[in-house]
Amino acid sequence: MALSILKFSSEDCGTCHRMSHYDCLVTEELGCNFVNVMLQDTETYRKYRRILLAQYPNKEGMGWPTYLLVQNPDSDFTVVGELKGGMTKGEFRNKLTNLIESS
Repeated sequence: MALSILKFSSEDCGTCHRMSHYDCLVTEELGCNFVNVMLQDTETYRKYRRILLAQYPNKEGMGWPTYLLVQNPDSDFTVVGELKGGMTKGEFRNKLTNLIESS
């Protein structure tokens, strides 16, 4: 099962920027694809907006950043799990590992 992490973030978010130094590397080390969906990148955001709105129909309750673990993001997708908010590299690795293992 191919899994992808979709990171929904903003250029204006300091926490999103800080985590960008390690989130992609950790995700790929754990065997998942990584897609950075920045709100300012209109083309990428439009492509994955349907997935975000399936999880957060009015975007209420999202964290910055929000990571969605998704199976088949380019077709009939399934949201397997999520992580949200800022965290250290070690915490991110542990939480993502647990999320992947429970999927």
